[in-house]
Amino acid sequence: MERAAAHGIRYDRPAATFFEGALLGNGKLGAVVTTRPDAIVIHFGHNNVWDIRIAENNKEMIGTFESLFARLKEIPAHYGSLSEDPWYREYVEMAAENYARPYPRPMPCGSLLLGFDRRRVEVLGHTLRIHDGMCEIDLLADGKQVQLLTFVEQDSDALRVALRTDGGPEDVPIAFNRVKLIADPETPQELPAPEPYIDARRGLMAFRQRLPAAVGGEPEDAGAANDRAFRLTATFEPAAALQAGVSSWEGLLNPVQAEGRFEVRVALDEGLDADVPEADAAQQDGEAEFASAFAKSADCWSRYWSRSGVALGDAFLERVWYRNLYFFNCAVSPDAICPGLFANWSYGKIGSEWHGDYHMNYNTQQPFWLAFSSNHVDKHLAYVDMVERIGPVSRKWAREYYGLRGAYYPHSAYPVEMTMMPYPVPHWGWEICETPWTVQSLWWHYLYTMDLEFLAGRAFGPIRDAVLFMVDYIKRPDARGEAWGDDRYHVYPTVAPELYELTPGFRLNRDCIVDLTLTKFLFRAFGKACAALGRTEEEAELLAEVEEVLGHFPDYPTARSARGSVFVSVPGEDPEVVYNVPNGVATVFPGEDHGLHSPPDEYAIAANSYLNHRNEGGNDLVFYAMAGARLGMLDLERFKRQIDYCLLPNGTCTDKLLEAGGRYSDTTPFDYMGQMGIWFENFALPAVINECLLQSYNGILRLFPNWPKHLPASFATLRAAGGFLVSASFESGSVQWVELVSEAGAPLQIYNPWPGDATVLRDGAEETASGALLALDVPAGTSIRLTPVKDGRYHSTRS
Repeated sequence: MERAAAHGIRYDRPAATFFEGALLGNGKLGAVVTTRPDAIVIHFGHNNVWDIRIAENNKEMIGTFESLFARLKEIPAHYGSLSEDPWYREYVEMAAENYARPYPRPMPCGSLLLGFDRRRVEVLGHTLRIHDGMCEIDLLADGKQVQLLTFVEQDSDALRVALRTDGGPEDVPIAFNRVKLIADPETPQELPAPEPYIDARRGLMAFRQRLPAAVGGEPEDAGAANDRAFRLTATFEPAAALQAGVSSWEGLLNPVQAEGRFEVRVALDEGLDADVPEADAAQQDGEAEFASAFAKSADCWSRYWSRSGVALGDAFLERVWYRNLYFFNCAVSPDAICPGLFANWSYGKIGSEWHGDYHMNYNTQQPFWLAFSSNHVDKHLAYVDMVERIGPVSRKWAREYYGLRGAYYPHSAYPVEMTMMPYPVPHWGWEICETPWTVQSLWWHYLYTMDLEFLAGRAFGPIRDAVLFMVDYIKRPDARGEAWGDDRYHVYPTVAPELYELTPGFRLNRDCIVDLTLTKFLFRAFGKACAALGRTEEEAELLAEVEEVLGHFPDYPTARSARGSVFVSVPGEDPEVVYNVPNGVATVFPGEDHGLHSPPDEYAIAANSYLNHRNEGGNDLVFYAMAGARLGMLDLERFKRQIDYCLLPNGTCTDKLLEAGGRYSDTTPFDYMGQMGIWFENFALPAVINECLLQSYNGILRLFPNWPKHLPASFATLRAAGGFLVSASFESGSVQWVELVSEAGAPLQIYNPWPGDATVLRDGAEETASGALLALDVPAGTSIRLTPVKDGRYHSTRS
C-alpha cells in the first residue's frame, strides 16, 4: 500500500471532461469525478445496470450452418468479396439487424452536480490516491484552501463526499450553492420516464429509472417479472444544507451551516424492478459519518494491495503496474456481472460502442490475464460467472445451428438472457477460436491455484463442452484432408480474428493459427483435467477422439519473410499483412506452445514472427507485448513509449492506431477509439510486467526472463502455476534471493537462476540444490528460500 501511494494521479487544472475525470469504483459501482470551472459533476455507472432490452428477430431466417455453408460454396471463387453476391449481401443485412439496435447496452446511472459561484470558488485540480481510493479536489473558496474529498465505499454501492480544511470542520467555508441530480442525457425516450424526488426537510434527493425487458417499453409491460430498475439517492449532512429548488431534480444549498459540516452520501440501489423502492421511499443515510466510513474502505484497499507488489528500478513501469491494478479493482468484482468492453464507467453514448458487450476474440479475456500472476484470482470469478451465463445459448447453438455436441461459444454476448447468438453473421460469427478461447482461463484458474473443487464444479463442464464441439467440428467430412491432399483433420471453415471475414472459395478460411494453437491448448488441458479428476467411461471415449485428432492435426501455417520463416494467420497468407489482432504470435501467447522453453528451431520461427509482425494498433498494446515477454524479446523502452502514446489524462490507456495499410487508411483518425469509453481490456498491462519478472506457464518457474540487467527489481507474492506464491529480488545483474510458498503441495521445478549451486533454506535447515533445473518438494502450507552458494569459486551472475 505504501508503494502504491507513490503513484497517485495528479491533475493541476479543472478536469471538465469524462476522460479527464478521476475514476473511482468498488468493482460494482463506478464513478467518474469531473471538475468543471463552475461545478463538481460525478457520473455514475454499475456493472449490473443495463438497458436489458434485446432484439432476437429473424430466427427462422438464420438457417443452419450446413445449409448456409452449402449456399456459400456456390458463390464463384473468383469474386473479390462475398459481398458481390446479392443473396449474401441481403443475408448479412438480415443477420446483422438485431445487433444494429442500440440495445442491450450498459445503462449510465445519472450524475450528481454540486455547483458554486465562480466569483468565490475556483477549482485548482485534483489528486486521485490510488492506494486508498480517495479523490482530493483542491478548491480556493473565499481565499481559503479547501478540499472536497470523495471516495466509493468498498463494501456498499455508495459514494461519499465531504468538505475539509486544515482549520477543522468549524472553519469550512460555504463552497456550493446548488445541487442537481441529472438523469443520463442519452436515456432512450421509449423507456419509462425517470422519476425524481426531493425532500429538503430530510436532506435527500433521488430519482428512479425502470428498465423494461420488453422492446419498446410499452406501458402494458409494467411490472413484468424480468424488468429491472435502479435508484440514485443523495443524502446531505446536515439535512438543513438542502433547500428545495425550482424542480424535483434541483436543490439549493443553504449558506447557513450551524455545524460547519458538509457531507453527501450518494447510494445506488439496483435489481429487479419489484425489489427497488420508489424514489419517494428513499431513506436518509443512517450509517457512520465520513471518517469512519472511509476507514472501512481504506482497510479494504489495504487488503487488496497486500496480495502482491513490485518495486522496480523503472519508475514508469512501476507506476503502470500499480495504477492499472487500481483500475482493475475499481472495475471488477466477483459479486457483480462481468464487465463488458468499457467496464462500469459510462455517460451518454460513452461506453455503448459495440453495445459495451462481451467480445470473445480477446477483448473480454484479456483483462483477466493479470488476475492469475498478480494473485487476484478471486476477480476471475466474475468471468467464470459470465461463461456460465452464456452456457445455455452456447449449447443450444451448437445443437440447433451446427448439429454438433457441446457448446459453441459466441463472437459477441450480453449479460442478458439470450435464445440465439446476438451476431450470427458468418463473416465474424464463424470464428472458431472463440470456443476454446472462452474456456481457456478456466483451466488457468485451476493451474494457478490447484483448486480441485473449482475444477470439478465450475471449470470442467465448460471445458468438456468446448472439447465436444471442437472434436465434432474438426471431424466433419468437409474438414478432412482429402481436399488438400493430406490425411489431416482441419479447422474449416473458419475466420481469422479481425482480418479477412469469409472469402470467396474459402481461400483464407482454413486452419487459422489462433484456432490451431488454442485447440491444442484446450485438448491438452482436457487431458490433464481428466487425469486430475479421474476419468469416466464417457470421458475416456472423448479423450480417445481428442488423441485421434491430435494425431492428425495440421501444422501451424508459415511463410517465408525477409527475416526467414514466420508464422502467419492462415495458409497462403502474405507475411507482410498488417494485422489487427496479433495472430502471427498466437502460438506464443495465448497458445503457450512456444516461448523460452522451445527447441531452437521452433523458437527461431516464433522470434522471427514477433520481429516481423505488423499491427495496425488498437488490439495489441497488451496482447503483442505478452508474446514479446514470453520470448524474452520485449523492448521495454519501446513498450513504455507505446503506453505513453495511448495514455489518457485519467491514467488509463485507450486503444490507438499505429499504422495504415490494414483496415485503416491514411485519413483515419488514429485516436478515433479514444472517446468510446474506458477500455477495460488494457488494465491487463501489469500482466506483461509480471511476465518480465516471473514466468511459469510451462510448469517451470523462470525468474526475471525479460528484465534489464542494469535495473534492480523485486516482487512479492506473485502467483505461479502449481499454486506457488513467489517473491524475489534482482540487483546488479543477479537474482539475490527467491522465496516460495506452496499452497497446494505441487512438485516445484525452477530454472536455476545461478550458474552454480543454490542454498535451500526450509524450517531453519539448509541444503544444497544443483543443476540447471532445480526440482524440490514443498509440502502444502510450507515455504522455502533460495540463495546462491558463494564459496569463493565464482561470483553469482544472471543466468
